[in-house]
Amino acid sequence: MREFPQPFAVAPLLGHLLAAGCVALPALSVAQTAPATDLGRIEIRSNRNNDTETRRESTAAKIVIGREEIEKQGDATLGEVLKRLPGVTIGGAPGRGGAIRMRGLGNGYTQILLDGERMPPGFSVDQLTPEQVEKIEIMRAPTAETGARAIAGTINIVLREGQKAMPDDLKLTRSMEHGHASSQVNWVHNLQTEPISGTFTLSAMDNYRPDESTTVTESSQITDRVREVSTLGQRKAVNANARLQWKGEQGRSLTLTPFVVYSEYNSHGQVAVRTTEGTPVSDAAQTQSASRFTMARLNGQWAEKLSADDRLDVRFGLGQTTYDYRMDQTGATGVTTPAIGNNAPQPLLRNGFETQSFVDNSYSLNGKWTRALDNGHQIVSGLELEQVHRDEQGNAAASEDAGNLQASTRRWAIYTQDEFKINPNWSAYGGLRYENLLTEGTVNGVQKRNDSAVWTPLLHAVFKPDPQKRDQIRMSLTRSYKTPTLYQLVARYVPTLGENSWTQADRTGNPDLKPELATGVDLAFERYLDQGGLLSANVFRRNISNLIRSTTSFNTNTGRYISSPTNVGNAITEGIELEAKFRLDQWVAGALPVDLRANASFFHSKVLDVLGPNNRLDQQPDMTANLGGDYRLRGLPLTLGGNLNWNPAYDTRRTEQQWAYQGAKRVLDVYGLWRLSPSAGLRLTVSNLTPLDYITGSTFRNGSQYESANTTAHNWRNIQLRLELKI
Repeated sequence: MREFPQPFAVAPLLGHLLAAGCVALPALSVAQTAPATDLGRIEIRSNRNNDTETRRESTAAKIVIGREEIEKQGDATLGEVLKRLPGVTIGGAPGRGGAIRMRGLGNGYTQILLDGERMPPGFSVDQLTPEQVEKIEIMRAPTAETGARAIAGTINIVLREGQKAMPDDLKLTRSMEHGHASSQVNWVHNLQTEPISGTFTLSAMDNYRPDESTTVTESSQITDRVREVSTLGQRKAVNANARLQWKGEQGRSLTLTPFVVYSEYNSHGQVAVRTTEGTPVSDAAQTQSASRFTMARLNGQWAEKLSADDRLDVRFGLGQTTYDYRMDQTGATGVTTPAIGNNAPQPLLRNGFETQSFVDNSYSLNGKWTRALDNGHQIVSGLELEQVHRDEQGNAAASEDAGNLQASTRRWAIYTQDEFKINPNWSAYGGLRYENLLTEGTVNGVQKRNDSAVWTPLLHAVFKPDPQKRDQIRMSLTRSYKTPTLYQLVARYVPTLGENSWTQADRTGNPDLKPELATGVDLAFERYLDQGGLLSANVFRRNISNLIRSTTSFNTNTGRYISSPTNVGNAITEGIELEAKFRLDQWVAGALPVDLRANASFFHSKVLDVLGPNNRLDQQPDMTANLGGDYRLRGLPLTLGGNLNWNPAYDTRRTEQQWAYQGAKRVLDVYGLWRLSPSAGLRLTVSNLTPLDYITGSTFRNGSQYESANTTAHNWRNIQLRLELKI
């Protein structure tokens, strides 16, 4: 993308002009014959507006969230920052993290990048802390350079950059949730060395996580029952990353970004099941699990200016991820329920274990050439290569049979794009990308293979009705796609530890899956207000073919219910996204200078091959909304703020026989920041101030058979006290 000069860089120039003016003023009083020079329009903007200006100047729709907004709420995880952004939702219970979704779409529809590169295998956004992030870029429509595996959009997370003039940041955090205390330390060190500059970030945590849930199952096939689960987990983790940059002559630079993660998780708990019809029967068992995750990654970028108009960027990455997991269920008596109809009795609980151990090795090499032409065109072309190899071992739950897997994915892509200004009113972007993905795997000696390729043309345009004003209209026509994941293609067979049924099915993969393709249209209106405010409205539509969805069926050969991913047909999703950011006194004279931010997104979708109503795409709510504000008190070094996040309840008809239910999610966060001195502050944050139980459910009905399982998961408020220091 084209780089624009920073507006604040005008300040040093003005300083030199003022100094020169003071020297020349006496001479001017004597001789007034020198002609006046028209310097044109000069704008001076603060750093606070740079993110908004970057968004306004981008030809492709982009939302930029900088350090100021990331730090504002004092969040403990990056997921808590993302949940407040326009059109972004987080899967799972409040405060528990989960998959990041744009426009309410499920896993895989949102492309997550780390410094412009795809996330390493096994890596999760929840493993990043806000202190490690410099800015977040949200792109609602794909571009050729960032990739088209983004039906819902792309989120690019940029790690911290070094600033020599800035002091180090040190944050010490203590939090409490449901009677369990957790601790976290974050340190950001800005390197002061020459000729290498950069930053180093270290995060360490010791967190406790309680979980409690109750599942009520009603069925015509098995005995009605209640299942209660309670666990307490402890996670110890250390994350470290750095950005080191060397700058040489003639535009040469080398940037290295090493990243290391080490995490251990241990939990213990209890599961109890009791029947609720006929003669009561119950069973209980103890559970214990342990896992270890490690990741070491090195990304690098070499940039060189080949000529006045040509630039070459070469990026590389290599890394290894390891994961070990074991869960044991012990103490079950194996009590069985009475037979229903022709169904044989099955045990309520079984003693057994689950294990998984894998090693991922990944490599990538990308080259990008940029040429600026005299007529205002900027052409970018590139080639990308990536390979991931996984070696996995695991057991089949209650048996000792190995469920081993060896798989690899090889991806290569080539693209070109042109960004240019047609006239003062119009700017345009055109791109074309070809991507090929080959997945091969061997599961218990059986070979599986999937090869797919996609062409994706992309077109963006920006129209400014009046170039002298700040209103503009964005338009995009794109093609994007979603490839099956490695596990969807070649996952080993995993039986359930509980009773096998429609709602507790075994799981396996499907090597015959095709990638989902989507044709998309976006249209947005943006108004940029004085003093950094913004109003925007964006409408979108995606026509999706080859939709992938996990469905459950009964296998007559094994006599068990099995869930596997399948291409189920075509789908449509559309919606409108509204956003407003401004200071209250900009609109109401004499009002307090409260920074307000609000966004609301409304979604609608339907799977054409599934009868309605509620034949929506998986995990897409009807809407999501945020309302927040921040106010710095006059006369006191105190800032108060908060945010309300809301997602309503909804039903999803997955197939003609299967339904899913998602309860409402409401999360209220508040904070207060007291400035002890210019270099020290004390922050009190209360997350999930008014906890709401998280309810999910699934239902199967085919006329003669019926089964439903509804789960209620409890969650609690989290109180966090943090000391923030600049040293």
